[in-house]
Amino acid sequence: MGTPSSSPTPSGASSGASARQRPVFWISFLSRFSCPYLDNRRACYQVRLPDRPLDPQELDRLLAQGYRRQGEVMYRVRCPGCQACEPLRVPVDRFRPNRSQRRTWRRGQEQLEVRLTVPQCDQRHLELFDLHRRLRGLSADPQPTSEQEYRQFLVESCCPSLELQYWLQDQLVAVAVADRGYEALSAVYCYYDPGLSRLSLGTFSILTQLELCRRWGMKYLYLGFYVAQNPHMNYKARFRPHQRLLHGQWQEFL
Repeated sequence: MGTPSSSPTPSGASSGASARQRPVFWISFLSRFSCPYLDNRRACYQVRLPDRPLDPQELDRLLAQGYRRQGEVMYRVRCPGCQACEPLRVPVDRFRPNRSQRRTWRRGQEQLEVRLTVPQCDQRHLELFDLHRRLRGLSADPQPTSEQEYRQFLVESCCPSLELQYWLQDQLVAVAVADRGYEALSAVYCYYDPGLSRLSLGTFSILTQLELCRRWGMKYLYLGFYVAQNPHMNYKARFRPHQRLLHGQWQEFL
């Protein structure tokens, strides 16, 4: 039960010292589309595709600049006239859970088994992924996610990545994918069975990743974008103290 003690070989890891010594060649472009977080807005992402897997230190530098990963690309927000998306990270050694988070941690420790592995895809992953998106109102597409789509989103990676699985008895009920740097862990995506609201699986997953950061001696857990007007994104502010990247500087919120 509780936090896993083992550490898998992350997927997307660098092939060795020779790869780390060779400079990264980037294919860079801007991507414009409808904003996934706020209605009636257009988003613009700066996207970078590396020609080799990134090593942990390279990932750390990009995370500190506000980059996130999706599949094999790194991206950051560059929307003209809009600053709603604020990259957020939690300083691991200073984080103090509130009363509700402590209750969630104790409950999860008692009832859930956490398994640490490499990112993967099977039928249960797909079913749980679509159940979460449908019941949480995260997608208007009625078509089920294909294995190829899932792999392109959460299995394929350009950096060291891992998967946390949360099991209730013999049933997989939540999955979180994270990227592992040298001094930071980046929470890429988490999905779970919304019917198990009593377990607060999303919160428990963040607390589990914070515990992994402590065990591994890491400074930060990156939680992605904080968007104040979006209820699916503003929950991250409850993890305090935290820092947000505003106008190129990390600023602390107690």
